[in-house]
Amino acid sequence: MSTLTVTAAVRGGHELPVYPSYYPHEIEVWTVAPDAAERLLQQSKIHAYLGNDLHLSGSAPDLITAVESLGSLVIVRINPQSSYAKENTTACAVAHAVARKLSSNNPDVILHPYPITPLHGDYLYHVDLAEAAKRRLLSDTPVEPTTGNLKVKAAGAAAERLLHAEKATQESDWDVEIKETSLAELTDSAMTVINGWLVPPVARSGWYQAYLALRDAIDVGTRESVEVDLQRIQSGDFNDPVDHINLERAVVTALVNDCRQVVVGYTLKREYFNSEFSAGIENIAFDSLTGLNAAIFLRTVKLKDFPWNGWLRVGIDARPASAWNPITGFSDKFGRLLWSAVADPALLPSPYDQAWMANRITEVQTSPSR
Repeated sequence: MSTLTVTAAVRGGHELPVYPSYYPHEIEVWTVAPDAAERLLQQSKIHAYLGNDLHLSGSAPDLITAVESLGSLVIVRINPQSSYAKENTTACAVAHAVARKLSSNNPDVILHPYPITPLHGDYLYHVDLAEAAKRRLLSDTPVEPTTGNLKVKAAGAAAERLLHAEKATQESDWDVEIKETSLAELTDSAMTVINGWLVPPVARSGWYQAYLALRDAIDVGTRESVEVDLQRIQSGDFNDPVDHINLERAVVTALVNDCRQVVVGYTLKREYFNSEFSAGIENIAFDSLTGLNAAIFLRTVKLKDFPWNGWLRVGIDARPASAWNPITGFSDKFGRLLWSAVADPALLPSPYDQAWMANRITEVQTSPSR
């Protein structure tokens, strides 16, 4: 028996350049000035804009949708040299009066005389204290007639918009200072990212951000007590979760007891994306503290005109400002967005909480079969 073998040439082709996937396969990040962002969004040249200074020329068109996150804390500080600072009762009355006036004159300021807001992941642990603080503010007898001669100044350009120019003072003998502290300004100086982890781990917690905002104004005795509780929290020196929460509540209570520097409200940050069909995007997830500049946004967003993959174009109001650090990564706003696009960490900051969430897999405990 004979066997005939025929051998033919086999050509090696190329694999598919794009694998079908739910996510965009290419993400382009642009630095875009706020005055150009609206036009680029409406023309679908960018899908989303990450920045707080975009002011639409009119009411938002149907194809542009906003997401809201925590923008800033509004802080009132009484001058230690002012006669209004001699008694804490007087300082509280003045702070409450200024808070009411700020809220009535500025619709974007949400009256909230407690440093932990509903956008913080640990707000439910403090909701009773926050509501009690608001009741005290609203039930106080208004003292505006006696504080009409207050010398009020704005701390920085951000707070100047909260005051009418004719009411702001440039004098050194001011009575009340208004300060608007952005969340990034509050946390960036105290937070470091090492190998994907936030240091300290409590950096996203409302109680810790309250500590950063108000610690400078408390007296020496109160500060020592607060520092002891802070050390216990960070070292895990507590008996159970209830003890842990009570320690955090004690820290914030000590911080807000002195009215010489208090949080009286907060503002929201609005960021916009194109939701038009079919040139826009959908399935938008964002962080309650950092908005769209979060890893969860780039891991969930989907382009409407592609069943899979596609080209995502994102505009941001910041330029690259830091080099790559092999330990801490990128530390600037542009770099953090870029790193969110290319990194693949095991855990991500939970978008609506102070905890972490699994990036790809989650351990699930199931009941044994019977």
